[in-house]
Amino acid sequence: MPASIHRRSAPPRAETQSSCFVCGPTHPIGLRLKYELAGDGAMNARWVPGRAWEGFRGIIHGGIVCTVLDEAMSKAVAARAGEALTAEMRVRFRRRIQPGQEFDVRGWIVDRSKRRIRAEATVIGADGEEFAHAWGTFLAVTVERQTAEVENDPR
Repeated sequence: MPASIHRRSAPPRAETQSSCFVCGPTHPIGLRLKYELAGDGAMNARWVPGRAWEGFRGIIHGGIVCTVLDEAMSKAVAARAGEALTAEMRVRFRRRIQPGQEFDVRGWIVDRSKRRIRAEATVIGADGEEFAHAWGTFLAVTVERQTAEVENDPR
């Protein structure tokens, strides 16, 4: 191997870090959601979005809502199926999410076949109504794939 090519000592991993925008406690402008594992394997969090995440005045930006839903699904997948990465996601916005309101966020696994894991997540208001719903497909990360990616990385 040429000296100009440096190999990493370990494959890259999709590990949670304290500076994660959604759940990291040290991110200076992060959402800081605290997801907890429920008895049925779902991940739950309480969310009160602030004005800093508005898109239009009085409405939380859809990208932020998608991020919260993706994280809920990711946490559920990590808790029950191990390390996986989001491959695809679809979101339906049902009601406007406004700053200062309290919401329950919930993510769960629907099914799994080999490396593919399907999950869903929802944002529920205090009135019990659904504000947004997401469907996602995740791919489990295998050690073999991680090793191949490191070996083919030109860095």
